[in-house]
Amino acid sequence: MGLTHLDAGVIIGFLDGDDAHHETSREALSTALKQGDQLFIAASALAECLVGPARRSAKAVELVRTAIHRLPVGVVDLNEEITTQAAVLRARHRTLKLPDALVIATAATSGADQLITTDRKWPPAKTMKLDLIVEQL
Repeated sequence: MGLTHLDAGVIIGFLDGDDAHHETSREALSTALKQGDQLFIAASALAECLVGPARRSAKAVELVRTAIHRLPVGVVDLNEEITTQAAVLRARHRTLKLPDALVIATAATSGADQLITTDRKWPPAKTMKLDLIVEQL
């Protein structure tokens, strides 16, 4: 039983059967839920998940939000500690984009045991000096 944070790509992959990460996202979420993990997503990652649905309709946005909450996935709001940590990560790792730094900082400051992502361009957790496992699907 642990605390698992999810990057937007995992949720997007899970919800879209045609996504290249659909199977691995489904398996990762299934495993986490079977282990009794609590699932969370950064508010910034939730926004990323909602961009595609927002292009379609307000109803599509609500369907995705409902699906996320039914998984169940909690949403962690941004705060000053998270944004400061994200800025430090971004400053130290120039290839790390700010949206990714926000997700990583949210997981790190919330005491997550692991962070699951579909992004393979992140620096290794050890390089970022994180006390959590970063699983790249």
